[in-house]
Amino acid sequence: MTKPWTVSRGPIVASQIDIQKADAINALLVCPVGILPARPGDPIRPFAIGLFEEIRPLLKPGVGMATLRRAVAAFVHSKRYYFASAQPNSVRHDLDGRPLEALSEDDRMTAQNRFLGLKQKATGGERNSEPSSPSPSSTSGATKSEQIRASLLGRGKMQHTSSISS
Repeated sequence: MTKPWTVSRGPIVASQIDIQKADAINALLVCPVGILPARPGDPIRPFAIGLFEEIRPLLKPGVGMATLRRAVAAFVHSKRYYFASAQPNSVRHDLDGRPLEALSEDDRMTAQNRFLGLKQKATGGERNSEPSSPSPSSTSGATKSEQIRASLLGRGKMQHTSSISS
């Protein structure tokens, strides 16, 4: 893909899996951060550059930095986050969710290509230049620990792990 999208799909809203990922991040912090969606239907807002460095000091004592990094990565490397970032009117936000600056065309193009790559991988089909709203991943039938593990690892679909015992 060499040309960024010119038609906005409006705000990209969080699904239940996005909320689980946001909750996993907030559970690691001494206080929740305002940029993350709190319930399905809340907008997904692209992070300001360097926002992780502002989140890091909020880490609860005893929680490892790698755990926080994985949880944040699961959120920002998701299909909906990329879709929100690829929109023509996408804006970066601060820790409290306030808009700061528009995403550069290069950043939007990167997000667009990553979104299309994830979409293609999920459908197993050809890349489509026409954006569509990504469907929420199904987590029905999965245990709570599997859902948390999947959200921390950024997996949209549960994988059976019979060799792991709780």
